[in-house]
Amino acid sequence: MPSEKGTAVIGVGGNSLILNANKQGIHDQAQAAEITVHHIGDMIEDGWNVVLTHGSGPQVGFILRRSELARDEVAMVPMDYADADIQGAVGYMFQRALHNEFKHRGLDRKAVTLVTQVLVDQDDEAFRHPTKPIGPQMDQKTAEARAEEMGWTVADDAGRGWRRLVPSPEPKKIIELEQIKILANAGVTVIACGGGGIPVWEDVYGNLDGVEAVVDKDLASSLLARAIGADLLLLSTGVEKVAVDFKTPNQRWLDRLDLAEAKALYEADQFDAGSMGPKVRAMIEYLEAGGKLGIITDPEHMQESVSGTAGTRFVPN
Repeated sequence: MPSEKGTAVIGVGGNSLILNANKQGIHDQAQAAEITVHHIGDMIEDGWNVVLTHGSGPQVGFILRRSELARDEVAMVPMDYADADIQGAVGYMFQRALHNEFKHRGLDRKAVTLVTQVLVDQDDEAFRHPTKPIGPQMDQKTAEARAEEMGWTVADDAGRGWRRLVPSPEPKKIIELEQIKILANAGVTVIACGGGGIPVWEDVYGNLDGVEAVVDKDLASSLLARAIGADLLLLSTGVEKVAVDFKTPNQRWLDRLDLAEAKALYEADQFDAGSMGPKVRAMIEYLEAGGKLGIITDPEHMQESVSGTAGTRFVPN
């Protein structure tokens, strides 16, 4: 199905489904997904074909923690299966919300969630140095006690609280890429690469096996956008724009960055590795591969950011 505006890959962070510490339940997250989908609906109604991705940092941590607490009663859930669980559960939230949004708007569109595997390198340095925060924020004392009890690696998450860290290897290839292309080209709103994709590696015979890790959603979204030739990569987060010198007296919000400027600021460590850093890197990789336009913004400013009046826009030059 041809589209007026082209194809947009929109990546929604798993943290954006947790509105606050008192709204972490399943129904709370579903309501947050509905709010985001309303803004995505504006873009679809305006003529964009959308491929939707989402993060899973808090959610996959919740699954693993439930499994740990119940380990005396039922078998533990491996991390790759937890990733798959989240693709189904969060995908369902978005798929249902999209169905309802299309119905309310009178749009003849369909949405589908595709379980997606992402190839990683078994020699990736990430397996020796876990960096991906998952699960809920905790105070330092609780986190260190969990680390002692469960053998976790824990660290402060950009001043938002302490969290468990797990390996986050680089996404190399999207296994179900052709299926995503077929569906997107038919005008279906595809929900893919949930949680960054289920990490798998390949043996010498080409067989796939699951990996105990969580792939970064932003880097997987960039890989997907490059692979399908998306006209727009939009990463949704908790702030309207990207800032430099964040949380300092010199903080400055950015309206526009070209590729050279983005690379210089990224290499100067202006963006926290646990939050904005992967998003800016995702934009750099997208533009380096010929991407036309990247945007980082919050859900409520999606439509305005596409028209150029909000968000931080990333352009080739």
